[in-house]
Amino acid sequence: MTLAPPSRAYDLQMLDRAVDRQSDSGWVFGLPPGITSEQWPLDPVSGYPLMHGFTLLLPPDYRVHGGGIVALSFFAPALDHNDGGPPYDPEFREAIAALPAHPRTFRMKDVLEYEYAALLLTQAEYDGAFATPPEPSNLATFERPRWLAVGGAAAFDELADSRTGCTSKLFARPPRAVLAENRAIVAKPRATDPNAGKAPRDDFRHRGEPTGYQPYYYYVGGETRRENFRLHDWVKDHAQNHIGGTMRPCQALPEMSPFYVEFEEYFGGYNFGGGNAQLDFRDMKFDWACG
Repeated sequence: MTLAPPSRAYDLQMLDRAVDRQSDSGWVFGLPPGITSEQWPLDPVSGYPLMHGFTLLLPPDYRVHGGGIVALSFFAPALDHNDGGPPYDPEFREAIAALPAHPRTFRMKDVLEYEYAALLLTQAEYDGAFATPPEPSNLATFERPRWLAVGGAAAFDELADSRTGCTSKLFARPPRAVLAENRAIVAKPRATDPNAGKAPRDDFRHRGEPTGYQPYYYYVGGETRRENFRLHDWVKDHAQNHIGGTMRPCQALPEMSPFYVEFEEYFGGYNFGGGNAQLDFRDMKFDWACG
């Protein structure tokens, strides 16, 4: 399906309460909706279920896969299974890949060969009951990840300070130690973002057709010295987690479509080395970099 470029970008705020699916735009941590246990993607490194990071209800102008696909769920390696690079066992990975899967499962690898997954969801799936995590593969040899015992929110609250560069002190109150514990997402259109609807590109690296994308910074007088670095006024109220618009990666800007979400470590509980990540949900590309 061809969808016109969106005219707005959306800031995403994680609230300190559980989701209300009638009014919110999804949730962070907790469990994914509307899928069977057999459709929950397993981690081809550990053999345990990948951890659910967030489920996001897409604004109508970002439903690039058609009006019937309204949301996505993002899955990642458990925080305590993601440190320093995985052992590579192609037979194990092939065995996991051969298992039944949700019909709209997209798997992506990072530069360390850890694997992530995104599931595109219909309205009925988004409205469905929370899923039950599957049993691990009988080939699994890793220790059971902490999130399977206490839930993703409580596991991140316990482990983040020692495992990542991100502080876990983002909860106003300690999360309950249950699998379904989640935090609501609210989406709000950005008041000003000249990059809404434009594919992010770095003029220094990109050799193709320009997209009109503008960096969030500039140098006074055009001289690229540290003391001349400035932020544009229009970027100063942008949230760290957002759909579309101006991208602020921790390192090099990855080339993606206008249909992407950028998020921080705490937006689901990951190990990005203190950095952040981007998921292009049109082309199903994923990238992250440490801070």
